[in-house]
Amino acid sequence: MGDKKIQKLIKRLFDIVVSLLLLTLFFPVWFIIAILIKTSSDGPIFFLQERPGFHKKIFKVYKFRTMRPGSEKMVKGKEVMKNDDRITFIGKFLRRSKIDEIPQLLNVLRGEMSLVGPRPERVASLEDYTDDIAKRLNMKPGMTGLAQVSGNIYLTLQDRYNFDVYYVENYSLWLDLRIMIRTVGVLLFGEDRYVNKCFIDVNKGVAEVAATKEETVSK
Repeated sequence: MGDKKIQKLIKRLFDIVVSLLLLTLFFPVWFIIAILIKTSSDGPIFFLQERPGFHKKIFKVYKFRTMRPGSEKMVKGKEVMKNDDRITFIGKFLRRSKIDEIPQLLNVLRGEMSLVGPRPERVASLEDYTDDIAKRLNMKPGMTGLAQVSGNIYLTLQDRYNFDVYYVENYSLWLDLRIMIRTVGVLLFGEDRYVNKCFIDVNKGVAEVAATKEETVSK
């Protein structure tokens, strides 16, 4: 337990240092992106939405706006695909490069998010959470996570939950490092490159747990 606390302290310090560094170094780029968003389509520069964070605490997540105004109503568990016609011209580039997520460095700096962790979902999704799925809220949400480097939008909702729960239950700085390295690959080559290429077979673990439960019940 003590080892986990030390690792989480290091994780928080790393979050602060890296988010400050990236916000400072790339500020001119973010400024140019803000101008492009404002001049290429109607609507605000940023998209803010309430999301459940650590232990269900609600916070507002920041993103560069990539969709036309009024497009924020989504179907629970359904990801926005690359060819969605609600995405603006500049938004396609921002989403492909993940630059639209950069403002979340402010959430990281504020302690509402981490660089790595389960992606924050919409508040309405909490209605469908089981006790097992709710475990994904036992750590701060992240800008990237195990599901995001394992196929992300090409995964089923349940598979994304399985990856999130596995991450929470098996957290380590080493796992964070592997996810961050894989994130670089996702940024360069796209999410589709990593479908069925996860470095961890979480579904095997889920199946084993389910089998154990069935044996216990049958006894």
